[in-house]
Amino acid sequence: MASLAQHVAGLPCPPLSSASRRRPAAPWRPPSALVCGTYALTKEERERERMRQQFDEASERCRTAPMEGVAFSPEDLDSAVESTDIDTEIGSLVIPRPIPYSIVTACSFVVKYCTVIKGTVFMTTSNGAYIDIQSKSTAFLPLDEACLLDIDNVEDAGIRPGLVEEFMIIDENPSDETLILSLQAIQQELAWERCRQLQAEDVVATGKVIGGNKGGVVALVEGLKGFVPFSQVSSKTTAEELLGKELPLKFVEVDEEQGRLVLSNRKAMADSQAQLGIGSVVLGTVESLKPYGAFIDIGGINGLLHVSQISHDRVADISTVLQPGDTLKVMILSHDRERGRVSLSTKKLEPTPGDMIRNPKLVFEKADEMAQIFRQRIAQAEAMARADMLRFQPESGLTLSSEGILGPLSSDSPSEDSGEEPTDE
Repeated sequence: MASLAQHVAGLPCPPLSSASRRRPAAPWRPPSALVCGTYALTKEERERERMRQQFDEASERCRTAPMEGVAFSPEDLDSAVESTDIDTEIGSLVIPRPIPYSIVTACSFVVKYCTVIKGTVFMTTSNGAYIDIQSKSTAFLPLDEACLLDIDNVEDAGIRPGLVEEFMIIDENPSDETLILSLQAIQQELAWERCRQLQAEDVVATGKVIGGNKGGVVALVEGLKGFVPFSQVSSKTTAEELLGKELPLKFVEVDEEQGRLVLSNRKAMADSQAQLGIGSVVLGTVESLKPYGAFIDIGGINGLLHVSQISHDRVADISTVLQPGDTLKVMILSHDRERGRVSLSTKKLEPTPGDMIRNPKLVFEKADEMAQIFRQRIAQAEAMARADMLRFQPESGLTLSSEGILGPLSSDSPSEDSGEEPTDE
């Protein structure tokens, strides 16, 4: 070893440059043919791999067991689709009859707004009621959706635990997926249908005035709010005077899509007045007193009892004879169907002049009897007037008897201008 060291030490060696001193030796690398082992996946690569596996599993299930986990049969789904009417123009979904509970439960995307389902009330609160619709979703009926009318609690609308009813889904609470139900929406549809039927049949309905403005009053009819223009009110009055009163009304316009319900009191009054004959006696209630007379309500018709038609005797102060709220019998003197005005009289019903002031009870009891006498006098006066006309028209073949009854001319009495003389047989 010593001789080897001496031999090596004696070999000449070139001097090292500065560059070679600064450059570090390259690390040893194995040949490329020797690369082996695995490397770590990134987060995105792991997610894609997981989704690929899920897709493969779902594809295999669809191929081998397509109905696994479905709570309804294909026939149930076909039936539900057939019962659904889709308006492609506006994109609305209308379901005329309930979807089977199994479909509602297993397929939440079928339950859309305007779906009608049956449910059972199982708890009520001050704000509404909780409804069991046999679904995994919770359902709630708010107070303002429980009835067409304004109510303080759901019990006022007859909604109590155990009640089974049909409800309409109108919304969903996104925070807890609670379905919001409505009874009012269903009742509105029925009310509009009822109004359309009444309009088609030209029937008189009764509405209660609940508000008004400069153009007319708002009346509640069949649970819906309708507008009555002042031009369609039979009497000249203000909205404040009509507030809270019930009016006979007819339907002028019923438009559910536009939410327009226009009513007429004048048309309803015209039909009622057509049944009132001159000389007929009706029962009325004193509504208000004016210096010139009293307004009498006769079954929804507002008639005027003028001060001159109260009694044969002079009435200086109407309040000494009548008071608002008094019930009395009055006679129909005349009525203007176009203007909706009716003229009344108690003067014609007095057995003796002044009884309306001294003994109004007697006038009430004798009203029908006095009205019959009045009608007979009117009939006789009309017959006499027709007889006077017939005197100038003998060719009519009519004559007036000694009792004032108009009848045919007797066959055994030749007419004056016939030119024939009776012959002796």
